Amino acid sequence: MTVPEQRRRAPEFVAEASPGGRISLADYRGKYVVLYFYPKSFTLFCTKETIRFRDAAAELRTLGAEVVGISPDPLDVQCKFAEHYQTTFPIVSDPDGQIARDYGVMFTVLPRIKRVSFIIDPRGQIAARFHHEVLWYKHIDDALDFLRAEQQK
Repeated sequence: MTVPEQRRRAPEFVAEASPGGRISLADYRGKYVVLYFYPKSFTLFCTKETIRFRDAAAELRTLGAEVVGISPDPLDVQCKFAEHYQTTFPIVSDPDGQIARDYGVMFTVLPRIKRVSFIIDPRGQIAARFHHEVLWYKHIDDALDFLRAEQQK
């Protein structure tokens, strides 16, 4: 788990998301946000990661957090993905990669998003960052561990 030494403001965004419509990071002010970036909807590990987030969404909400997924897929694909896997949280479309660039999660050599998750605190500050390309299943575990520790403070 990587936790920044000094919290910094999370980059704001307004984007199209499943099930249709626009969302912004500001919509979640006052709550923790688990913001996870993944490379491509309907691929094996991205699907498994999204299912794990879906299955943990209720527990995350009891810890005061909402989940938002982001990938570069077009909105119609995000809506189909969210509907097919019955996500209870929005999946954001970032087709030009601007949100990913703002968060620093683009590979420098490949035009692809890294598998990175952030915890945004209720004030809109980045509280934690988790990067696991291969160990995709650790993102939800790290998020839960971090939020549980925050509850203990």
